[in-house]
Amino acid sequence: MQWVRDITPDAARQHLYRRAILITLIGNLTLAVGKGIAAYYSDSVALYADAVNSASDVLYSLLMILGLWMAMQPPDLSHPQGHSRFEPLVGLAVAIAMTYAGYEAGRAAIERFLSGGSPVEPGLPTLVLLLSGALKAGMYFMMRRIALSVASPALAATARDNLSDVITSGAAFLGVYGSRFLHPLLDPVAGALVALWIFRAAVEAAHENLKYLTGAGASPELREEIAAVAGKVPGVLRVHQVITEYVGPQLVADLHINVDGHISLDAAHHIADTVQAAVEAVHEVDRAYIHVEPCEKNIVAKPPLPIENL
Repeated sequence: MQWVRDITPDAARQHLYRRAILITLIGNLTLAVGKGIAAYYSDSVALYADAVNSASDVLYSLLMILGLWMAMQPPDLSHPQGHSRFEPLVGLAVAIAMTYAGYEAGRAAIERFLSGGSPVEPGLPTLVLLLSGALKAGMYFMMRRIALSVASPALAATARDNLSDVITSGAAFLGVYGSRFLHPLLDPVAGALVALWIFRAAVEAAHENLKYLTGAGASPELREEIAAVAGKVPGVLRVHQVITEYVGPQLVADLHINVDGHISLDAAHHIADTVQAAVEAVHEVDRAYIHVEPCEKNIVAKPPLPIENL
């Protein structure tokens, strides 16, 4: 009796996960330390808000290491279908960390605004923010490419957070210069804009990863693609049910197909196996379950293939 799903570890996928973890942890740790030191010496609330955002990034980097390590573990008796649901949990943790960063940034901006603000010397803060924006832009493109390659919601949320950090660093940069040359209140105003952008990115990340945790279905386009792939298999007369559900970052597809009711059980089983392999080759599909039904009388059946061709 088999109790645990057979699965072959994807070495290429695991390598990309490890690369993403290193990029995220090293990059965020470097930025958090650099921004923290610059914010301390410059007393810029906009830069402080950006430094807090980077500190939250370090926290979710550590959570991502744990979560992705769990997601890569093979199926066992406690999780016979695998541990993939740990991955969107990581994405949700990213969203929570971003929410806290937004709160802290907004709190500091409001306090400085109410105190009247103060001009900030642009030297060190602007240098740090320019370097931060450039590094985060590079991290965004690298993480986005990896996330698309492995269809990872956690890495997609991380890429989105990197893009948000580019925007927030730009806002903080404008706030520092504005506080010096236009009005002191522009620094806390920039800090508040940073906070609002962080909240927006956090809501988007939470919404996406909750979809993966709560069993949402595939998009209409992806459902049509799955049905079309199954319908092209020789011997399939009709696909009359396609029910999809996200279990972690990938889909489970439940299909009902019609075949000629007069072919042998061996032939019908071969058709089902072929459909299963074809559907599971679709990028976002993790596994497919195929139910075979005999052709109904009102269906105009295609001529059955010879048994040796099935």
